[in-house]
Amino acid sequence: MSPDTARPNDAAKDLWEMDRAHALHPWTHFDSFREEGALVIIRGEGCRLWDANGGAYLDAVGGLWCTNIGLGRREMAEAIGAQAERLAFSNTFTDMTNDPSARLAARLAELAPGDLNHVHFTTGGSTAIDSAYRMVQFYQSCMGRPEKTHVIARDHSYHGSTYAAMSIGKRPGDHVPEFRYKTDDIHHLSVPNPYRAPDGMDAAAFCDWLVAEFEAKIAEIGPERVGAFFAEPIQASGGVIVPPEGYLRRMWEVCRHHDILFVADEVVTAWGRIGHWFASRDAFGVQPDIICTAKGLSSGYVPIGAMIYSDRIQQAMEGDRWYTSGFTYSGHPVACAAALKNIEIMERENLVAHASEIGDYFMERLSGLETLPLVGEVRGAKLMVCVENVADKATKRLLPDEIDIGRRIADSCEAMGLLVRPMGHLNVMSPPLVITRDEVDFVAETLGRAIRQVADDLVRDGVEIG
Repeated sequence: MSPDTARPNDAAKDLWEMDRAHALHPWTHFDSFREEGALVIIRGEGCRLWDANGGAYLDAVGGLWCTNIGLGRREMAEAIGAQAERLAFSNTFTDMTNDPSARLAARLAELAPGDLNHVHFTTGGSTAIDSAYRMVQFYQSCMGRPEKTHVIARDHSYHGSTYAAMSIGKRPGDHVPEFRYKTDDIHHLSVPNPYRAPDGMDAAAFCDWLVAEFEAKIAEIGPERVGAFFAEPIQASGGVIVPPEGYLRRMWEVCRHHDILFVADEVVTAWGRIGHWFASRDAFGVQPDIICTAKGLSSGYVPIGAMIYSDRIQQAMEGDRWYTSGFTYSGHPVACAAALKNIEIMERENLVAHASEIGDYFMERLSGLETLPLVGEVRGAKLMVCVENVADKATKRLLPDEIDIGRRIADSCEAMGLLVRPMGHLNVMSPPLVITRDEVDFVAETLGRAIRQVADDLVRDGVEIG
């Protein structure tokens, strides 16, 4: 949108121009950004956002899967401010710590499943994944297996944007030719997407095929060389891919058989997103060796991430050696204080149970969109949903890339006061856990109107929709 039509007040236009001239945004498309610029957000409360010109939006994206307790919480601001005044920074290198870091580490050990009793703090999800990638190498070396450092992940996965994390992930469009990626010891399997399973395969047969593919890949690389399997319980940015029933449990069992570490990327699925503190064990029956988490850990109020790992890994690493990995802001006292307050609020307001209940209603209302001509499938779990848009519902044929259907629908929603996330032919939603039934109704009704409007426009332009 242009600054003249969308941002008529001078202050809003100045902000738009400053940002357009000087800021390089994550995932920038240079030509379109130069023309359209960015939507300038200046205030948030609960599930709502306001732009610099006073326009209001319901944020069904939840920031980026992260504003779980909602925006504008005074007690969060007070906790952050009080900690910054008392101790704004203290490093946690070697033999120093601080009280919020110590308390949060103990709290995470209490909430994490099984024997995941050890915590390495990071700055976010990407650095948690990078740290896990390094820990796999360190652990396997300590076990006397220095060659067991190859890792396996899946197509359509997203694990972050740092070098190793982006190399482990493989979402369409992310691996652009201008960048380089690590490929010598990182391997990928098929995406476990039942909607796009090979023709003629039911869910059970598809699951069998995926597990067999994993076993074949291990045999190809050599089980003595495979150190870890990285998996999001639900592949979030890859299109909210919910795997076939039993898939993750069976993949975990293969890992156990070959002494391969199971690294669960719960950057999105933890902290109530699908109705559990952590999803791996409670939703999918898997006990990971490592969990990487971020986002909902502080509900986006302050950047923080964590890698939570098992007693077995800790015991193997201990001894007369140095663990030379970490970050200046590992265990940052303000970030840890924010995370502790966030967890306190979630417990006090029973937000995990609320997310489960309201998440069922969210899925129910959005599933009704499958009657619309453009909608091939609505999929997800609780407050984590994707609408896949297609040109033909029977064949699942996609619209041409140049139509940019996800963006068209998101733009139409934005004009009606709703933010949904476009990703190619998909629209993804992950609203705050505090969303109400009335707000869910608004999301479903507004998104439905937007899809119908875009479909009508395409038909008028001569695009064939089956």
